[in-house]
Amino acid sequence: MTSPSVTTTKPQAPAPAAPTSPSASTPAHDAGLLLLRVVLGLTMAAHGSQKLFGWFGGGGISGTGGFFTASGYPAGDAMAVLAGLTETLGGLGLAAGLLTPLAGAAIVGTMINAIAVHGAGSFFAPEGIEYELLLTVGAAALALTGPGRYAADRFLPVLRAHRLAHGAAAVALGAVLAGATLLVRN
Repeated sequence: MTSPSVTTTKPQAPAPAAPTSPSASTPAHDAGLLLLRVVLGLTMAAHGSQKLFGWFGGGGISGTGGFFTASGYPAGDAMAVLAGLTETLGGLGLAAGLLTPLAGAAIVGTMINAIAVHGAGSFFAPEGIEYELLLTVGAAALALTGPGRYAADRFLPVLRAHRLAHGAAAVALGAVLAGATLLVRN
């Protein structure tokens, strides 16, 4: 008669815990993104309203259009409207956290043109590009990281969970459109 084989199993050690990484969505992180979005976005929206409406000491469409013409862009008034709308709507989008990758890309594209027009003679003000560069990088960073929890994007299914790919594609689009705009400049 054969005896049933007795198999003994060794007690298994508990599986090691998955490595944890600090969560990117903490209240402090989200509050920091909110602060950055609101300040950068409203700054750009105010700057755009200078172009569109002449508010805050701006030149309005005709004054800004003259600047664009003098800077070598064709159809200066049309460029003033385009830049004003891009800055105003992109800025308001960033401030609200609405379509954040595209809003950030709008600011990136506009500021690339501002840097090209301003020139790179110096880094520091008053002739430098430090201010424009800071706005460009801040907008790109927001497009790449996403708006945080305190944003209108949380209500849009496609943007609810921010993806780096959305931000990278949007920033690339902004840079390509900025380059195309610079190509029409004399």
